[in-house]
Amino acid sequence: MTGAGISSLRDPLRPAVVGARIGGGVRRLFRGADAVDTVAYALVGLVLLFAVVGLFWQPMDPYRAVPADALLPPGTDGHLLGTDTSGRDMLSRLLAGAGSTILAAVAVVALTTLIGVVVAGIAAMSPRPVDEAIMRLCDIVMALPAMVLALGIAAALGPSLQSIVVAMTIAAWPGTTRLVRGILRETMAASSVEAARVMGASRLRVMVRHVLPNSLDSVYVQASMEISGTIVLIAGLAYLGVGAAPPSADWGSMVAAGQQYITTAWWVTAVPGLAITAAAVGFGLLGDAIRVRLDPTVGRA
Repeated sequence: MTGAGISSLRDPLRPAVVGARIGGGVRRLFRGADAVDTVAYALVGLVLLFAVVGLFWQPMDPYRAVPADALLPPGTDGHLLGTDTSGRDMLSRLLAGAGSTILAAVAVVALTTLIGVVVAGIAAMSPRPVDEAIMRLCDIVMALPAMVLALGIAAALGPSLQSIVVAMTIAAWPGTTRLVRGILRETMAASSVEAARVMGASRLRVMVRHVLPNSLDSVYVQASMEISGTIVLIAGLAYLGVGAAPPSADWGSMVAAGQQYITTAWWVTAVPGLAITAAAVGFGLLGDAIRVRLDPTVGRA
């Protein structure tokens, strides 16, 4: 599956489209330099390190409000990245939010990929009427913008990180299903698959033993692209107020909480905003690098 296949999705806010545009856009900016891959690995490694460390350790209590210490600049009184509007340590909150944000993005991508592969496999194996019915269902869901659909579902479920994961999964699985179904159909036309059919292998055996193993490279590319876009959309939903309830430390909520102080306490918004940017760019570039390595014929944009 190439970048063209991803960008063929009509909704520009589908996770895979967002991720592909971030990775491809940054790479085009630097003319496809090989150093960009090193930057991608470094950014992803740093984000993952933050996420893992943040699950087990923060230098201060990220939820303890100290009103007297509100809006302290970076480097003041031991607060390396300053404090927020309630006097909570920004570095501690950034670490606490890293784990939940990255885990939520990975959970969404894992669920959408699993659902997409299973449903696409059923569609590809089924008679044409069943295949058409599944694809029309996907079209119906995809007719609504992903962000609007996810926002509505998350708001109905109530503000929490789990609500965002469920909402994003429901909004994203049809796009993944359509792309994977196309990949499976293309693989099923290969001569080796046709030979297995002629030898009497059942449809299920052909799918499991011959089609899926030869399609996984494209599924990996799809998943890697989606992580970047999912991070952005999860942060966007949290920014709009349907993320985890206060005093949670997810990055989107942190940006929203500090937006009115952008001219007087820039770090409250800039710190989580830069974290979101680094994570999205890193995973976007990583997805683009995986795409090129698995399919060198596409070249570097």
